[in-house]
Amino acid sequence: MCAGAAAEDGRAQARRPGKREALKSGEFLVWRGVLKDVIDISLAEKSSREPQKGALRFLPVMQLSHQAFAMAAANLVNNTGRKMLLARIKITGFCCQGKQFQFQHAKGKNMPLSSLVKAVKLKEKKCTLKYVRNLTVSEFSQHYKIEFFKVCRVMKSLSSGDPWFVFLTDSFASSRLYAYMEKKMQTATQGFLLPFMPEISLKYFLGLFSESVSVQRVNQWQPPLVQAIFSGDPEEIRMLIYKTEDVNALDAEKRTPLHVASFLGDADIIELLILSGARVNAKDNMWLTPLHRAVASRSEEAVQVLIKHSADVNARDKNWQTPLHVAAANKAVKCAEILIPLLSSVNVSDRGGRTALHHAALNGHIEMVNLLLAKGANINAFDKKDRRALHWAAYMGHLEVVALLINHGAEVTCKDKKGYTPLHAAASNGQINIVKQLLNLGVEIDEMNIYGNTALHIACYNGQDSVVNELIDYGANVNQPNNNGFTPLHFAAASTHGALCLELLVNNGADVNIQSKDGKSPLHMTAVHGRFTRSQTLIQNGGEIDCVDKDGNTPLHVAARYGHELLINTLITSGADTAKCGIHNMFPLHLAALNAHSDCCRKLLSSGQKYSIVSLFSNEHVLSAGFDIDTPDSFGRTCLHAAAAGGNVECIKLLQSSGADFNKKDKCGRTPLHYAAANCHFHCIETLVTTGANINETDDWGRTPLHYAAASDMDRKCLEFLLQNDANPSIQDKEGYNTVHYAAAYGHRQCLELAYNGHHQALEVLLQSLVDLDIKDEKGRTALDLAAFRGHAECVEALISQGASVTVKDNVTKRTPLHASVINGHTPCLRLLLEVADNPDVTTPKDSLHLGVIRVWGKEPGSWIMTGHEECVQMLLEKEVSILCKDARGRTPLHFAAARGHATWLSELLQVALSEEDCSLKDNQGYTPLHWASYNGHENCIEVLLEQKLFHKFYGNSFSPLHCAVINDHENCASLLIGAIDTSIVNCEDDKGRTPLHAAAFADHVECLQLLLSHSAQVNAADRAGRTPLMMAAHGGHVGAVDFLVNIAKADLTLKDKELNTSLHLASSKGHEKCALLILDKIQEQSLINAKNNALQTPLHIAARNGLKMVVEELLAKGACVLAVDENGHTPALACAPNKDVADCLALILATMMPFSPSSSVTAFNFACFKKDSLGRTHLCDGSAMGSINSYNKPLSNNIGTEDGYNENDSDSETF
Repeated sequence: MCAGAAAEDGRAQARRPGKREALKSGEFLVWRGVLKDVIDISLAEKSSREPQKGALRFLPVMQLSHQAFAMAAANLVNNTGRKMLLARIKITGFCCQGKQFQFQHAKGKNMPLSSLVKAVKLKEKKCTLKYVRNLTVSEFSQHYKIEFFKVCRVMKSLSSGDPWFVFLTDSFASSRLYAYMEKKMQTATQGFLLPFMPEISLKYFLGLFSESVSVQRVNQWQPPLVQAIFSGDPEEIRMLIYKTEDVNALDAEKRTPLHVASFLGDADIIELLILSGARVNAKDNMWLTPLHRAVASRSEEAVQVLIKHSADVNARDKNWQTPLHVAAANKAVKCAEILIPLLSSVNVSDRGGRTALHHAALNGHIEMVNLLLAKGANINAFDKKDRRALHWAAYMGHLEVVALLINHGAEVTCKDKKGYTPLHAAASNGQINIVKQLLNLGVEIDEMNIYGNTALHIACYNGQDSVVNELIDYGANVNQPNNNGFTPLHFAAASTHGALCLELLVNNGADVNIQSKDGKSPLHMTAVHGRFTRSQTLIQNGGEIDCVDKDGNTPLHVAARYGHELLINTLITSGADTAKCGIHNMFPLHLAALNAHSDCCRKLLSSGQKYSIVSLFSNEHVLSAGFDIDTPDSFGRTCLHAAAAGGNVECIKLLQSSGADFNKKDKCGRTPLHYAAANCHFHCIETLVTTGANINETDDWGRTPLHYAAASDMDRKCLEFLLQNDANPSIQDKEGYNTVHYAAAYGHRQCLELAYNGHHQALEVLLQSLVDLDIKDEKGRTALDLAAFRGHAECVEALISQGASVTVKDNVTKRTPLHASVINGHTPCLRLLLEVADNPDVTTPKDSLHLGVIRVWGKEPGSWIMTGHEECVQMLLEKEVSILCKDARGRTPLHFAAARGHATWLSELLQVALSEEDCSLKDNQGYTPLHWASYNGHENCIEVLLEQKLFHKFYGNSFSPLHCAVINDHENCASLLIGAIDTSIVNCEDDKGRTPLHAAAFADHVECLQLLLSHSAQVNAADRAGRTPLMMAAHGGHVGAVDFLVNIAKADLTLKDKELNTSLHLASSKGHEKCALLILDKIQEQSLINAKNNALQTPLHIAARNGLKMVVEELLAKGACVLAVDENGHTPALACAPNKDVADCLALILATMMPFSPSSSVTAFNFACFKKDSLGRTHLCDGSAMGSINSYNKPLSNNIGTEDGYNENDSDSETF
C-alpha cells in the first residue's frame, strides 16, 4: 500500500470515535482476555492518600519486565477462592537506565500501561512498581459505597478470561450480542457484518445493553445477608437468617440472595438458603433464575444442588434463553451434561431463533459443539434470520468448529434471509482461514446475496484485503456487478479501509471506468467519500477524470457537492474540467456554494482555469482572466444564487469579492436576496442588504423577499430585519394586488403563516387591510386556528381584537381554535379564547374538547394525537365541561387518558365520573378505558382502573382487555390483569370464540404465550372456525409461536378446523415452510401425514402446490401418499400445475406414459395408492377410493377455507 493510502487510512482511523479511548476512571480496556492498560477503578481516593490501617495491605516492591507487569496486573484481579481481590495499581515513578521519570496525566490520573511503555520503550527493560495496594470486595464496597453485586460482577468478568462473552457471565443473552453487532456494525445496505473492534472499553461494551455491569455509585448498600454471601461466611448467614433476615429479599433488579450465591457458584450457601426457604425458581427483572446464574458461572456443584431442589431446567429469561443456552455460550460443558438428560430437546430456540448450538458455535466452544451434536442437536437449525451455526462460526473464524460442523453434514452453501452464505460471513470479518477452507470445499466463489453482492463485494466493502487477495487468486470475478451495477471496485473505492483492496483489484484487471446503473464510476465513489489517494490510483491507472453519471455530474461535481477539498485539489491537479456542466447545467462551483462548502469554493475560484462557455441568454463567449461567476444554470441561477440558498456567508463574500452581481435575476426574476429570504438565512440577508441588494425587488410574480421571509421565518429575525430596512409589506404585484390580496388569492398563505409562525408585528400590519379575517387555507384553517395551534398568544390576541371567529371549524378534523390551543397545551391562548367563548354561541364545542385529550387526524387516517396538559384541563374543568362527553365514536376523555397513559388524570376524572348517575364507560364498539390502557401497555393506568370494583369483571366488547394486552405483547399488563381479576380470564372468549392465547399466537408473542399457559390457559382451545392457537400461528407463519406451542406447550397436532385442515395444512397453504417443518418434525402417524381436508387435499397436495421443496421432501420421507386424489381428481404431482388446463394436459401426458393414471378419465375403476418399500416391492399404502379428473370448481388456494384471524377489517380491532 502506498504511503498516501497509509496516510489517508491513518486520518480515517483518527476520525473514528471510540476506537481507542483514553482510560477513564471506572473503565477496563480489554483485548480478548488480555489486560492492556493499568486498571484503576478508584472513584474517590487521592493518589497520595496512605492506606487505612487494617483495611489495606502493601505488596513488596517488584522488579518487572513489561510482559511480567501486564501479567501481574491481570492476575491481581483474579478470583482467589471466595475472596476476590480488587487491584488498584498506581505508578508514581520507575527507574529506566538509572534515571527516574514521572508519568501521570495532568489531572493526576494513571498513565495507561500501553502509553507508558510506548513513552519509555520498556519492552526489554525493568520497571519498579512504587507500590501496589489490594482491597477486598467488602472493603472496597464499604469504602466507596458501591454495590457488592456490581463490583463482583466486574471482577468476575475480568477473571473469566473471555471478554467477548463476559455479559453471559452476568447472564446476558447471546441475542443481545447479535443485536448489538448487527445494529452497530451492519453495512449500510448490502454488507453482512463489519469486523468487530478487537479492543474496546468493557464499560462501554456492556453499557450498550439494558443492564449495565459497570461500577457505579449507588445510594443504598446491599443488605447484610448479601454481604455475608459475598464474604462466604455460612455462620454469619445462619445468624442473619435466625434474626429474621428475609431470605427472599429483592434488590432493585428483583434479584434474591439465592441469585447472588448462584452467581458465586457456592453450593454450600445455595443449600443453606434453599433449606431456609429461598425460592429456587425466583426470577429477576430479566427473568433470570438462580440456575441461569449458576450455569453462567460454570459451577456444576451449584447446578446439581439447584436441580436437586427442583430448579426448572426449562426456565426462560426475557430473551427466551434456557440454562442450556447460557451453558453453551459460556463453555459450561459439565453443566450442560447435567442439564441435557433432563430436557426434552436440545433444539429449543431463544427469542432470536437461535439454539444452544448457535451459541456454542459463535463462541467457538468445540467441546460444547461436540456434546450438542452427540445429543441430537439439529446442525442445520436456523434462527429468525435464517442464519445457521455455520454462519456464526464462519463469521467468528472458529476453524475447528467450522470443520466439525461440515463433517457432521452442515450445508456449506446455506443462505440466510438476505442470501448471505458462510463464505460471505467469513469474508466480511476477514477470516482468511475459513475462506480458504470453504473454497477448498468447492463453494461457488461468485455466489450472490439478494442484493447481488458476492463475497468479493463484501470483503472490499469491509476492507478485508487479505480475503480480497485470496478470492482473486481463486478466480473471483473482479468486475461482477451487483443488482445496482456496482462492482467490487466501487465498494473498495467507497470503503473506509478499502485502499489496499482497490490496489489489488486494479492490479488484477478490474475495469476502472466501469459504471453502475446510475452511471457512477469508481472515481465517482471516491468523490462521494473523499478518498483522494484512491482517486489518484484510479486516475493513474486510466480512470476517466471527467466521466459523467446519468445526471451529467463528473467526479469534480460530486466532490464539490460533498465538500471534499483535498479530493477537489487532486482532481484539478490531474486536469479535471472545472467548467464542465453537470445536473441542470450547474458547475462544480454551483454545487459547492449550494452546499455551503466555503473551502471548496475558494479552491475552485483559485484554480486559475478560465471558463469558456456560451451564456444561456446570449451568444457571447465569456473569456476573462478568471471566469465568469455570473454564468447561470438551466434555471438562470448564478453561483451567488446558490450561495444565498446554501446559507454560507463566507461563500457569498468570496463570490462578491470575485465580482458576482448581487442583483442578478434567475429565469423567475428572483435575486440572491429572494433565495436567502426564502431559506431564512439571516446572515446572508444581512450581508446582501448591506452590500446594496434591492430589498424591495420583485420577481416575475411581483413577490419581494419579504413575501418569502414571511412564509418561512421561524424566529422572526429575518422578517424583522427586512421591515427595519424599509421592506414594504404593501407592495403590489403586476396585477395590482398587494401582499394581503395576493395571500388571499393563494389561500392566505402569507397571512396564515405569519399567524402560524407568530409574527404578530407583521400580522398587525397585514390585518389593517384584510377584509375577511376568517378566510381559510386549503385545509379550512383560519389564521386564528393556526396561531392557537402554535401557541402564539400575541397573534391570537391581535386576531381576536380584530374580530376573528373562535367557532370556525376546519375542513379535516372539524376542530375550532379552542381545540387547536388545547392540543398542544397552550394555556395563554386557551385563556384568551375562553374569554371570548363565554357567550352562548360558542359554548357548544366545549364538550368535544375532551378535557385536553383531542382527537385529530395525523399523517395517516386513524392516527391519534392525545395530549396531557394539566393546566388546560384545569381551566376547562372550571368552565364546567362534561366529564363524560363523547366524540363521534362514543369515546370519553377517560378513554383518551387511558389510551395515552395519563394515570394522574385518569384517577381524578374517574372519581368524578363514577359519582355521576349515568356512568357509561363503553364507546360505540364496547371498548372501555381498561381496553385502551391494556392495548397500549399503560400499566399505571391499568392499576388505577383496577382499583375500582367496576373493572374487577370484564364487560363491554368481548375482545377483552387481556386480548388487547397480549396481542401487542404487553405481558406485564397481562400479568396485572390476571393477578387482579382471576386466572380464569385466560380462557375468556371473544365473539368469534378466540381466547387470549389465540391472540398471542396470532401476533407471535411467545412471552405472552408462556404467561398464559403458566396460568392454565387451554392450549388446544378452538374458536368458532375450529382453529386452535397453533393453527392461528401456523396460518400466520409465526415461527416463534409455532416452535413454542409445538415443542414446549405440546399442542395437539391432530386437531382439525371446520374445513378439516390440520395445522400442517394451514402452514403449507400460506407457504410458511419453516412452520410446516417444525410441525412435521413432530408428526410420525401416517394418518396425519395423509390427512385430507374438505377438498380432499393432503399436506403433500398443498406443499407441492406452493413449491415448498423441503416440506415435500420431508413428507415423502415420512411416507406421504403420492397417488392421493383431491376433489378435482388431482394427485400431488398435478397439484403443482398453475391452473386447470395445465393440470389436464399433464394428466393426459401421464396417462400416455403410464399403464394407468390415478387421474385418467379413461380409467373407470378405483385403485389403491402404491408405495415402494426398501426392497423396491410395490405394496398398498392407502385403501381409499379415488375419483377421476373433474373440473376445477374453485381455485386451489381457496380450498383451505376462508381466512380468519385478526386483521384490519375485523370489527373487533379496526379501531385499534
